[in-house]
Amino acid sequence: MSAKKKVAVVADGACSLTPAQGLQYGMHVVPVHLNFEDKNFQVGVNLDAKEFYTLLRASKKLPTTAQPTAQDFINVYSKLAQDAEEIVTVTISDKMSATLQSALMANEQFKDVPVHIVNSENVSLGFGMMAIAAVRAAENGKNAKEVVELLERIKQNMNLFFTVETLEYLHKGGRIGGATAFLGSALAIKPILYVKEGRIEPLERARTRKRAVARLFELVEEKIGSKETHFAVLHCEAESEAREFGEQLKAKFNCADLMIAEAGPVIGTHAGPGTLGVAFYTLA
Repeated sequence: MSAKKKVAVVADGACSLTPAQGLQYGMHVVPVHLNFEDKNFQVGVNLDAKEFYTLLRASKKLPTTAQPTAQDFINVYSKLAQDAEEIVTVTISDKMSATLQSALMANEQFKDVPVHIVNSENVSLGFGMMAIAAVRAAENGKNAKEVVELLERIKQNMNLFFTVETLEYLHKGGRIGGATAFLGSALAIKPILYVKEGRIEPLERARTRKRAVARLFELVEEKIGSKETHFAVLHCEAESEAREFGEQLKAKFNCADLMIAEAGPVIGTHAGPGTLGVAFYTLA
């Protein structure tokens, strides 16, 4: 019988990775629920990004997202407990979703192995990257306490900046934080938003999409200079733009690694098609 591994890593589906994609990185993704009119989906299980955008365009009402339940977490934990000594779970910011509450409830009920929960205070690949770093640390022999300490360090250094085609989706979904300040402005203005203290907040306005994307690049440079940096570019139906942005990052900065990913239905519901963002952190 093979020895148990020290630590298994779990994240919820708002990390912009499907369960299948998560497994490619060695992590376990608990899917988010999405309600489209009278149908319930588990994102990345029976609804992919392409199908989602087709439904979104055809639907008069915005879909609603619902966090994984405590039982959803317990189902994953029960499987992992068979070959892991401890579990580390990373969740979306508690200021954007009640997922942390579900994870805490699961923790109260699940006693097979210790579970450690980290509130990422972020969203999308802003915490998907944290979970991937946790997997790497665990694979390098770190125990759960050391993995959690690393996650807390990354959390302090994580940045997420993004631009959206329209604020309509963030406004309708109630995820906009202080960005309502931008709603009254001319519709042509392209907002630049960021995650601050676990919330999505407005940062600046650009006059054109091109300027907004250029400004994202400048913001990266202002934050990191020449330090070695871990990058992720996220997008909602803007893959070619995301790939081009990624190439520019690689050419300009000291890039430890770079991932490019469709942000997925959970983010797409709230940010809308055409969203482009960059998440990054340094540990130097």
